[in-house]
Amino acid sequence: MMTSSLSDPTLERHFKGHRDNVTSVDFSCNMKQIATGSMDSCVMIWNMKTQMRAYRFDGHKEAVLSVQFSPSGHLVASASRDKTVRLWVPSMKAESTSFKAHIATVRSVNFSGDGLNLVTASDDKTIKVWTVHRQKFLFSLNQHINWVRCAKFSPDDRLIVSCSDDKTIKLWDKNSRECIHSFYEHAGYANHVEFHPSGTCIAAASTDNSVKVWDIRSHKMLQHYQVHSGVVNSLSFHPAGNFLITASSDSTMKILDLVEGKLLYTLHGHQGPVTSVAFSRTGEYFASGGSDEQVMVWKSNFDCADGSDGVRLQHKTTSGLQTLPASSTAQPSVNSRPPALRSKASEPSEHLNGQDSHAAAHTQSVSHSSAPHSNTYRHLSSSSCSTRQPQAHGLPQHSPQAQAQSQASDGGVPPALARTLDHIIGQLDILTQTVSILEQRLTLTEDKLKECLENQMEIGLHLQRREEA
Repeated sequence: MMTSSLSDPTLERHFKGHRDNVTSVDFSCNMKQIATGSMDSCVMIWNMKTQMRAYRFDGHKEAVLSVQFSPSGHLVASASRDKTVRLWVPSMKAESTSFKAHIATVRSVNFSGDGLNLVTASDDKTIKVWTVHRQKFLFSLNQHINWVRCAKFSPDDRLIVSCSDDKTIKLWDKNSRECIHSFYEHAGYANHVEFHPSGTCIAAASTDNSVKVWDIRSHKMLQHYQVHSGVVNSLSFHPAGNFLITASSDSTMKILDLVEGKLLYTLHGHQGPVTSVAFSRTGEYFASGGSDEQVMVWKSNFDCADGSDGVRLQHKTTSGLQTLPASSTAQPSVNSRPPALRSKASEPSEHLNGQDSHAAAHTQSVSHSSAPHSNTYRHLSSSSCSTRQPQAHGLPQHSPQAQAQSQASDGGVPPALARTLDHIIGQLDILTQTVSILEQRLTLTEDKLKECLENQMEIGLHLQRREEA
């Protein structure tokens, strides 16, 4: 349930530096950096501290379509139309390794939760899984019959979800490498798919302007939102699981309340299609990218919401889809409040520094809706033959604040010790990534040495044959 202290999202930062459409955005785990990809073939790393300049990474030969930080935040993966995937160290030196991942455009790259594997999706109709340390190919998933737009690991790394232009969303078992189920889109195809933080359902952003939430156990559609007037390009779950944010070609972002099954906010900021959106790891912020070449960082202002009740998405009844009562399903009157942010025109910084919310190039506004949308369904019991009263199926996902309070009440770890342990874990992550990079360099050195020895042997044999002749 939401607390009464819920307030409107606000634009905090504004970045300008890409020279073409922004295609992908992602936060580092510590919220200090944001990675973006663009049609300008560059990966950029933006620093949240205003005094620190951005890094531009040139390496791909064609458009970058997907970027993601590793769980530790010490690597960034990027996928490109040049058929390669690159792994970058997000620092000034811009060290990277590259490997040819597919025989066509790579549209999506995603780290596993443990940071050991990558899953990639491509126009060659395949999904591939790789090791991170040596970029070793592990296996391929091949049942799609058209371009694969997106592929993501489940939170527990046991499943993979993918969406394709063949109008299917497929669920795969990582261990058996088999397709468990196919969800079918009839009016369009999904551009983007995400697992709910609980791992029990998925959300899909579709070209038919809709957003759908599916239960991966019952394979039933839980919710259907028809809130955009253009193609939905991207979406992201709040880490607590209670909210979903969507980005559309209609130039807006929408924040959906999954507990109540309704539209909460409509956000206006980008001039033209909004192509990508992502929550930070804590949910305190979200970032958006658009065809206007801009990256915006917003403060959600609903991270104080109490997630202790979890998300309770209800299933289907024997009578099929049931909408909310007519009195509550009227088209929401999205009353325009005064623009949340008024900004002055400003030239982009030549050092690619982030512009703050007062230096944005145009006016941003937030609209609020309190009524459920007419095309938002809440479904009841998934059993087709059951006559019992339907029970809400909870997706237990607690907010960090609720977890901290619970730990304190149970006599958990003292805050000082917890901070010390977090610091130690951070240092171990840095050490692990350093060892990984050294291992990669050692592997390259070994390969070069082996090549030199083989060449030396060939030269020796050639000279020996000449002497014998």
